[in-house]
Amino acid sequence: MRFSAFSVLDDHPERRADRGGDRYEEALALAREADRDGLETFWVAEHHFHSGGVLPAPAVFLGAAARETRRIRLGVLVAVLPLHRPRELAEALLTVDHLSQGRLEIGLGSGYIPLEFQGYGEDLEHRRQTFDARYPELLTALQGEPLPAPGSPEGSVRLNVQALQRPHPPLWMAVQSREALPYVARRGLSVAMIPYASMADLSELKNRVALFREALPPGANVRVAAAFHIFVGRDPRPGLAALRTYLGERLSTQSTHYASRAGEDPQGSSAEGLVSRGLALVGRPEEVLAQVRAIEATGVTDLFGIFDFGGLSPARSRASLRRFAALIGLPTGKQDAATPETPGRPGP
Repeated sequence: MRFSAFSVLDDHPERRADRGGDRYEEALALAREADRDGLETFWVAEHHFHSGGVLPAPAVFLGAAARETRRIRLGVLVAVLPLHRPRELAEALLTVDHLSQGRLEIGLGSGYIPLEFQGYGEDLEHRRQTFDARYPELLTALQGEPLPAPGSPEGSVRLNVQALQRPHPPLWMAVQSREALPYVARRGLSVAMIPYASMADLSELKNRVALFREALPPGANVRVAAAFHIFVGRDPRPGLAALRTYLGERLSTQSTHYASRAGEDPQGSSAEGLVSRGLALVGRPEEVLAQVRAIEATGVTDLFGIFDFGGLSPARSRASLRRFAALIGLPTGKQDAATPETPGRPGP
């Protein structure tokens, strides 16, 4: 199993007031930590118009992260395709592929938060149809193929930035519902799931992994990821408190899947309930390691750890990430000697 970090960039100014700082700088510091500690990828989410996620332009952030990291891959999870013009999105992402020297991962999704669609004047109800209509153009653009442009001399155009990774950077789709898994599998794309928001326990995750694999075309080479909040410490109370704050934020921002889950099973969807069912990894090192092994047994190939959530201090988030990396045997600190002297600039 591979291990990555995933930041939703939820913001809680009242919990940051006593330490100052900027939420984007905090996330960049976490990306540098993940790079030093041997994680596979640093992912960020796209959100608009609410504090449950304050990164509306992931490509801008990933461009900055590309200049402050050396080895770790960088990804968006997800780019909400119904809120974007496909060729413009491809231009932004492929620029990051160059700035990162071919370290970009692209996660796509149809979105789910009503406020975000209202703010853009897009139709939430038909978001999946919009995704299907725009996906072929996005894929064409990412592959550097001609795009229709009836008013141009040739009748078509090509992006003037081409992917370093051929035929394009790795593509993922994030899904919340069981019904969407065969749809993603038939496209031959890797899949990412968020179990806390839509599943009852790890046995349900195992069933969904099996459903996805059954629908894959022969020979498909894909990954299966699941994201979990992680806090490793001898005293788990700060992690539990932060998880309660985070979950409350998801309800207030109309996170429809989690809201539905919480309505059906309030106790199981609480911070304590999620931990007891293995859907959040908050506890002492030996407890977290046991949960990691249980997740691996579901067939998941990639574990995405959410380390900075619910207003946890940056120091606690980074310390938890370091403990986790050491716990699972990653070569932590191996990038320290290569850290550039000038922040934001690559070394020789």
